[in-house]
Amino acid sequence: MKILIYAVLEPEKKYIQEWSAKTGVEVKCVAERLDAKTVEWAQGFDGIDFQQTQPLETVVYQKLHEYGIKQLTARMVGYDMIDFELAKEYDLMVTNVPAYSPRAIAEMGLTQALRLVRKLGYYDQRMDNLDFRWAGLESTEIYNLTVGIIGAGHIGGATAQLYSALGAKVIAVDPIHRVELSPYLEYTDLDILLKTADIVTVHTPLDESTANLFNSETFKKMKDTAYLINMARGGIVNAADLIAALQNKEIAGAALDTLADEGQFFEKQATPEEIPEDYKTLRAMPNVLISPHSAFYTDTAMKNMVAMGLDDVVAIVNGKRPQFEVYK
Repeated sequence: MKILIYAVLEPEKKYIQEWSAKTGVEVKCVAERLDAKTVEWAQGFDGIDFQQTQPLETVVYQKLHEYGIKQLTARMVGYDMIDFELAKEYDLMVTNVPAYSPRAIAEMGLTQALRLVRKLGYYDQRMDNLDFRWAGLESTEIYNLTVGIIGAGHIGGATAQLYSALGAKVIAVDPIHRVELSPYLEYTDLDILLKTADIVTVHTPLDESTANLFNSETFKKMKDTAYLINMARGGIVNAADLIAALQNKEIAGAALDTLADEGQFFEKQATPEEIPEDYKTLRAMPNVLISPHSAFYTDTAMKNMVAMGLDDVVAIVNGKRPQFEVYK
């Protein structure tokens, strides 16, 4: 059996090699993402594995089907880059890795929230100008705050446990109420969460129900002292409306691991011409933190996402049911 794995990061290679040695399955790694050109490299392979946020072109589905490949395995949580109608049309089973390390993303969100709450961006700005005064930058402590989690799945659940351990009150919105999370959070509705939470942290997929969920109306419902943390998908937040809300002081700040237009410049050495205006505006604000969709980037996460994704490729190629098929 031969598997082609796309968009391989250098630190992933050792985990891929370990998995290959353990299973006896041949794996070829390429740094390029899966697209209309690179899909041709999959000819002669039994399966493929990829990681990216950019949408797959129609020809990708057509070519994979033509090559006899039966699956699309995303070694990541999100799968909004996949057109499920095309996947069905070309007999491609979709799998993802829903819980390679929920703690990795949860810890990143908490780290960014703490930095915002303690106003460290303002201190950095002042200190860059040799101003070492504290005036006006009094902050609070997490146990005084209410944290609202939108999407209490694997990552949202891990987030609830971290904040609860620090003494915060945690409330959440999710269509599924998980009894095992009862010690860490209380379920509520979206309006109550937006109006009462001091930190609103987002851990939901991007789909029709969540696209532009945070817009001008949403921000007006939030406290003007509240912080938005988005560790999920950029399209959940309307960037123009977020900028307006920050400029009008409708919310206190934001931490963003993802942007709707990140495909233009994240995960590469960009040129000045590739940087969009919304990034420039947000990046200049001392109450905004941006990371390049790197919340997942830990040793534990990479090892798990490699093994769990490739295990599912093998299962499908062997005619077995994978562990993480995505139904939509």
